[in-house]
Amino acid sequence: MENTEISIGGMSCQGCVKNITGVLSALSGVATAEVSLEKAAATVAFDPQAISRAELLAAIEDAGFDAE
Repeated sequence: MENTEISIGGMSCQGCVKNITGVLSALSGVATAEVSLEKAAATVAFDPQAISRAELLAAIEDAGFDAE
């Protein structure tokens, strides 16, 4: 497992947090996803053999948020 922190723009409420957490958690290869509205970031534990950081960013952006 590998951990990464992803900065997320465009979150305005706990509904956004729940949405992004659900999107990330549903991805194959993601063990845990903790999203913080206060930090405007997500901490994700994932298997780099199953999914890349770029795919995590793309999933967040597909959900309508900015990710880097």
